[in-house]
Amino acid sequence: MCYLHITQPRYTVYGQTESGRHGTAEEEAQMIRTWRRAFQGPFMSSGGYTRDLGIEAVAQGDADLVSYGRLFISNPDLFLRFKIGAPLTKYNRATFYTQDPVVGYTDYPFLSQEQGGRSTLSRL
Repeated sequence: MCYLHITQPRYTVYGQTESGRHGTAEEEAQMIRTWRRAFQGPFMSSGGYTRDLGIEAVAQGDADLVSYGRLFISNPDLFLRFKIGAPLTKYNRATFYTQDPVVGYTDYPFLSQEQGGRSTLSRL
């Protein structure tokens, strides 16, 4: 079985682009829906989703799965944070592609570390 994974452009979400004209949210949505209709298998979407936007995309049938890249990097327990409504750690884009093997990928804290070592697993 195969699946299709589409990453939405980020210029609508962040209001900027590295080159070219700015798109609109409606143009992005139409492009994703066109791909969704054309592909008859599992459809994964990524690119600027928040927890609520991801839930909405799946509920409306715009995606079967939503993936989170940058939010997952800065929140190694992203699923737990989404589940209990915990705050998210902001990512530092400047550390994404550095030569340092630790800073930026493995130094983000788990929620239990942010709360002084108290476990949140009992809230699952």
